[in-house]
Amino acid sequence: MRLIKKKLIVVSINSVIAVQLVSLLARRTMGDRYNIHSQLEHLQSKYIGTGHADTAQFEWCVNQQRDTYASYMGHFDMLNMIALAENETKARVRFNMMEKMVQPCGPPPEKNED
Repeated sequence: MRLIKKKLIVVSINSVIAVQLVSLLARRTMGDRYNIHSQLEHLQSKYIGTGHADTAQFEWCVNQQRDTYASYMGHFDMLNMIALAENETKARVRFNMMEKMVQPCGPPPEKNED
């Protein structure tokens, strides 16, 4: 009997929390929605890699690759591991990554005039 009561209490607490979450989401106003969108637009204008609605697949992939190379170069241990795996010096690995950052996904695709 005690086990059943404990399960009922847990279920009732979870349902109360769910009801509170739904009521909080329902209370959001248009002002909150505008505020969220303005914050997102601010982040997208401030940081290039966050993208926007018109970001092409190629542009997104280039940002991903550049961020990855920058992270590898910024983390000393990752750079050591890559240098050891490639049997190269750390300076050579860093130089190769810097060269790859120029066009990490190859030349950009041709744009249509349509």
